[in-house]
Amino acid sequence: MDKYTETMRSAFKEEAFELLGELEHSLLELEKAPENHELIDRVFRAMHTIKGSGAMFGFEEISEFTHEVETVFDLVRNDKLPVTRELIDLTLMARDQIRSMLESEEDPGTAIKGTEIITLLRKLSQGVTPGEKEAARKTEIEPGPENQVAYRIRFRPSEDIFLHGTNPVLLLNELRELGECEIIAHTGEIPTLDKIDPESCYIFWDLVLTTGKGINAIKDVFIFVEDDSELNIEAIDERPETKDKIETEVEDKKLGEILIERGNIEEKKLQKVLSSKKPIGELLVDAGLVSSTDVEAALQEQQKLKLAREKRQQEEQTSSIRVHSHKLDTLVDLVGELVTVQARLSQTTADQGNSELLAISEEVERLIAELRDNAMSLRMVPIGTSFSRFKRLVRDLSNKLGKKIELTTEGAETELDKTVIERLNDPLVHLIRNCIDHGIELPEERKKIGKPETGTIHLSSSYSGAYVLIQIKDDGAGLSREKILASAVKKGIIAPETELSEKDIYRLIFSPGFSTAVQVTGLSGRGVGMDVVKKAIDNLGGSVKIDSQSGQGTTITLKIPLTLAIIDGLLVKIADFSFVIPLSAVEDCVELSKQDVEQAHGRNILKIGESLLPYVNLREMFMIEGEPPELQQIVTTQSEGHKVGFVIDQVTGQLQTVIKSLGKMYRDVEGVSGATILGDGTVALILDILKLTQKAVLEEQADVESAENLNIK
Repeated sequence: MDKYTETMRSAFKEEAFELLGELEHSLLELEKAPENHELIDRVFRAMHTIKGSGAMFGFEEISEFTHEVETVFDLVRNDKLPVTRELIDLTLMARDQIRSMLESEEDPGTAIKGTEIITLLRKLSQGVTPGEKEAARKTEIEPGPENQVAYRIRFRPSEDIFLHGTNPVLLLNELRELGECEIIAHTGEIPTLDKIDPESCYIFWDLVLTTGKGINAIKDVFIFVEDDSELNIEAIDERPETKDKIETEVEDKKLGEILIERGNIEEKKLQKVLSSKKPIGELLVDAGLVSSTDVEAALQEQQKLKLAREKRQQEEQTSSIRVHSHKLDTLVDLVGELVTVQARLSQTTADQGNSELLAISEEVERLIAELRDNAMSLRMVPIGTSFSRFKRLVRDLSNKLGKKIELTTEGAETELDKTVIERLNDPLVHLIRNCIDHGIELPEERKKIGKPETGTIHLSSSYSGAYVLIQIKDDGAGLSREKILASAVKKGIIAPETELSEKDIYRLIFSPGFSTAVQVTGLSGRGVGMDVVKKAIDNLGGSVKIDSQSGQGTTITLKIPLTLAIIDGLLVKIADFSFVIPLSAVEDCVELSKQDVEQAHGRNILKIGESLLPYVNLREMFMIEGEPPELQQIVTTQSEGHKVGFVIDQVTGQLQTVIKSLGKMYRDVEGVSGATILGDGTVALILDILKLTQKAVLEEQADVESAENLNIK
């Protein structure tokens, strides 16, 4: 397979996966509104696109399989087959089958599964007589005479249309199948033989098509090329019943009018050729029918409408472009390098004191800041793209468990870094499965306690500073403190006599191996899942919070950073070493004197007012040699509800920095999440506040007890 073919097949797969996501969403919506023809058309169009593109790029099996599903929905479109639960189930199975065929082209198991689905689909449509099926099929290509409409079509394909695997002649033949079609080819732009490129298309076409199928059927023909071609479709006669009438209507129009409407000639040039008569505006003014001011206003309006239309068309043509994610990653990496170099440039110019060079440096800094913000925004996508796939999950699992559950969403427009969204998928799947399995009760149980039979899982997202809050809320039974404690004791996670707050009890469900399931099922009971969720969220630099009320439901809140590439940080120093503390976690900065250290009797505890603050001595942790200053600083942070301080020598200032991942040798260094390069060329380590806080909290209780026993004042 040559490189070009491989690239095109890869592009098809990318587009197909996107279409399959849209198809699943449309099917789930159609299940709620089976009479919605707009949704039916959307389903049909997605399958039509996959079928056509699949055949174009050599995915014949996918094209043939999709054609079978498309045929069934053709019956639905023509009201020959109703939308039923069984049809939705089979179409969702077909959607999954197409995805499997894309992912594993040579797996024989997918072919067997596909044959089974086709058999079931054909069986489902057995109630439709062969005559009705044929009639439904023909309505796609044979318009009814009573609904005939004539359309003027201008189709100018891009010069490189052949390189995309498209033959425009086949598109014209497909238009002929829609009705009576007259085609005129414009060949005036074909160059001489010595300049012609055999792989380029120099021809464009004007067509007059009479069909009863409607404008959407015409657009379907051009669905694969409309983004790269000039395509204009215009109804020129709304109710011509025969070809004779079309010809009569056309003949009644002046030739000049038709040429102008087609864009072949400008009106001014036409008027100049025909005669030397005055413009119509002047004629109307001379006749006393309108004033010159009226004419001037009308001309201005005409010009504004023209400009607005041209601008709208230009925006539509350039509204979006598909870019592979690795190209965006490379761009962000390069911008990160620029940020580092710019910081060094600013430092150097400041040291030299050259005012002209300093002005240039400041301009470069401004431009790079804009470039950085734009590069980061390119990777931001709405989280709704992830939300939509969970509707299928809720539908399938609730049916499997005999429960009635509806998933509602809010804040789908909230944007997150694409990398973050991808890494959020598995944690959210675990949490939603838990809501379905453990949270929502069976319909009979809900009815007995006065709840609606249908339970609700509400998935929402919203901005919170540099973070996004994602909530998974259900109206189920809530968490049972007694069951959680009993299970934790049984599995040896805590001792029987341990006293815990309600918040700490709920956090036990994230312990490795924890489960309250009575028996192992396909969904739960193996002690795997929630600890994986916690680990994944921790790796994202986020946090998890649980709130629950018995009998009313549970709310799990995830706090996730907007991006993993750039953070706002507080730059601190210990001796000659620099560290960055994420600014979003910083609360305050207090002093730590030698007297405070002596009063703690070797414990990392500082008494502030009536409370005790545990702290981490970063100098000791990173084994930095040398004596600390007489007066050290403690940066206090808040993480997962715990307040912890970090002892440093001095605070240097704030900065926005690009995070660089550490090499393999340093990937497991405790308490460090990455690094960055400062303006002077030195490296600063970025502290992992979450893990350092967890480490401090484990020692906190013992230290506090010791401090109280020693009566620290």
